[in-house]
Amino acid sequence: MGFGTIDYIVVVLYLFGVTAFGLLVSGRQKSTADYFLGGHRLPWWAVLFSVVATETSTLTFISIPAVAYGGDLTFLQITFGYILGRTVVSLVFLPRYFQGEMSTAYEFLGRRFGPGTRVAASTTFMVTRLLADGVRLFASAIPIAILLRLAGLRASDLTIYLVSILIIASVTLAYTFLGGIRAVVWMDVIQMGVYIGGALLALAILLSRLPENASGVLGALQETGKLRLLYSGFDLSFREFIAQPYTFWIALLGGGIFSIASHGTDQLIVQRLLATRDLRSAQKALLSSGILVFLQFSLFLWIGLLLFVFYGGQNPAGLGLATMDEVFAKFIVEQLPPGISGLIVAAILAAAMSTLSSSINSLASASTLDLYKPRWGRGNTPEQDLRVSRRISLA
Repeated sequence: MGFGTIDYIVVVLYLFGVTAFGLLVSGRQKSTADYFLGGHRLPWWAVLFSVVATETSTLTFISIPAVAYGGDLTFLQITFGYILGRTVVSLVFLPRYFQGEMSTAYEFLGRRFGPGTRVAASTTFMVTRLLADGVRLFASAIPIAILLRLAGLRASDLTIYLVSILIIASVTLAYTFLGGIRAVVWMDVIQMGVYIGGALLALAILLSRLPENASGVLGALQETGKLRLLYSGFDLSFREFIAQPYTFWIALLGGGIFSIASHGTDQLIVQRLLATRDLRSAQKALLSSGILVFLQFSLFLWIGLLLFVFYGGQNPAGLGLATMDEVFAKFIVEQLPPGISGLIVAAILAAAMSTLSSSINSLASASTLDLYKPRWGRGNTPEQDLRVSRRISLA
């Protein structure tokens, strides 16, 4: 079916729409507490959606269906570790962070071990976040680059990707720069609705295109072992066991440690939790996010399983693809009706922009509150701090 004019219109309208809505909900900021923490007035359910949207990138949207296409459901075991890790953070970390109205995850380290530790931890966060989100930003530019090529843009790959990145970054920065964390969180709520809605729509269309009924599809998946969810790996040798990516105990331990790190010590997530009204609200948001991530990953994995049935289990070469990761993108471009393809691409952009906007704001908060404010901004007025915060966001 291809990507038509109406699809381009949908994508452009979405980009303009999110910019306008983000500016509309941003409100007025008078201090860094407003800009970075929303005045501690954000509802827990909005923070819940923001946390999930922030940790969902374009890579999640595109790659997880490919995991199920090439394997089975054992990837879902890692979400059990995510839930375990979030429980530890809720019970151990968050009570400390809410003592004394802390503004960043690293302020606690400064109080406990001194300012040098705070600076070291915050700097480490900023460097690793820039590296990680450089990859995510480039990945999110891929669908835009494809659209520009389909639209007839004649330019080098470097130029096309630079234009793609500038489009995504400019739209995201517009509402992040002016609206701060309040605009970021409320846009995350909208963008999560868009990409989950897009995924559900793709799933429904995929189901309607399958040659078999539900029982036939389940039977085919059962015969090929695609429905396996739990796998201990105890039947493997030690060398094979440690090389197997998704075994239950490794997924539980690895997912738990990863979640403790990302949701307990990473300013990207901790900042959102500190923006809630109190400790109990933050705990509800964090614990509920583990359940929501489980449901979200289940949705993406089932899309991958149905794609396996739809394409008859062909390998990437048989589908004319370079890697398995492109299988969902192939279905979006070739099989979805006009307008729907544009909506799904908008959903991919939503996942990208939710992560990018969160990164911009969290990097700015760490830079301002952990590095700038303690050394050069002690005598600043709230208005001066706010101006510096926006400049750092832009940088």
